[in-house]
Amino acid sequence: MPRSVAAHRQAVAELLTAAAARKGTLRLPLMDALGRVLAVDLHAPLSLPPFANSQMDGFAVRSADIPDGGARLRVAAPVPAGAAPEALKAGHAAPIMTGAMMPEGADAVVPIEKATPGTFPAPTDVDAEVELPTVEPGTYVRDCGSDIEKGALALASGTLLGPSQLGLLAALGLGEVETRQPLRVLLVTTGDEVLEPGTELTAGKIYDSNGTLLEASMRQAGLDVVRTGISGDQPGDLLAVLRQHLRNTEKPVDVIVSTGGVSKGAYEVVRLAMTGHPVEFLHVAMQPGGPQGLGTFEGTPFVGFPGNPVSCLVSFEMFLRPALSQVAGTPSPRPVLRVRLAADLTSPEGKHQVRRGTVVDGVVRMEGGAGSHLVHALARANALVQIPGDVTELAEGDEVEVWML
Repeated sequence: MPRSVAAHRQAVAELLTAAAARKGTLRLPLMDALGRVLAVDLHAPLSLPPFANSQMDGFAVRSADIPDGGARLRVAAPVPAGAAPEALKAGHAAPIMTGAMMPEGADAVVPIEKATPGTFPAPTDVDAEVELPTVEPGTYVRDCGSDIEKGALALASGTLLGPSQLGLLAALGLGEVETRQPLRVLLVTTGDEVLEPGTELTAGKIYDSNGTLLEASMRQAGLDVVRTGISGDQPGDLLAVLRQHLRNTEKPVDVIVSTGGVSKGAYEVVRLAMTGHPVEFLHVAMQPGGPQGLGTFEGTPFVGFPGNPVSCLVSFEMFLRPALSQVAGTPSPRPVLRVRLAADLTSPEGKHQVRRGTVVDGVVRMEGGAGSHLVHALARANALVQIPGDVTELAEGDEVEVWML
């Protein structure tokens, strides 16, 4: 009986758990850490803001100096951003810029547009005065530590480091961050019929798109990818390639991923090469991407994808990418939306179908048919349309789940 999509996804995650747990850490400059996972709990080395500052361009005042009805105050020396101001004397108002440090004694800011006159006096006008309305203490003041207090947990271990998280680390004065070391994947394309792009295409041959599809997807997902080049349909040759890379102690491989050779045909090189190794070849109730391989080769986790281009990419998106999110913290899961179909759709009973589509304004239009060879249609798509195995017909306007690519 075919395995369910959910069960196979969990099996892939369980296979990768130990490999992810063995990885060490890397200390990286902030920009090199984009898309990586934080390896340790990180506590704030300082408060944010590090000092009380003005939220507005205006006048820093002692609120007690302005009774009901307002008051006329002497204008003190201005406080530009980046300056360390003198204490504010009673009966004075200091012109202050947004983000500038509040003078000692000041507890509120009156915006410039509420002052009379509504402009700052010239710095040379030593006798300037300003009429200001009553203001409550704390008005337009960002208190020290109002964002985060010194010593508080800033980011927890396991946090995926995107632009917002790196911005916080920069604001805390950190130039480097401890990240989890990414998994290294050995990517193997198989098939006597497959040629490297850029070479002459001869009769009966096709160019290898799987290697590029998967390497790009894996690198985008934060993996360190090692390509072997194309292995032919001789099991001995494939075994030699795998063992050569597994012996490389300078760049140890954490996971092997192959494409092609996992079906039930007579010349399925991956199935033949894995004879005697704890690798299971099975069928998942999914279209495309039904044939799958999973196990270990000489102690290294092994994941075998089918050879058709769309099948191998769908396999990555449905199984390997979510498993990596689960066990390694990266990449982030694909955004999931509910959208309406632009046209009627049919799906085979008992198989979870994954179609390619383009989502525009809450409506999804299919790109190409269900065939697993339609690379052009895949290139036009921006979403994977998920059709459960118990659904065989959907009408125009029906809602479906899509994963945005």
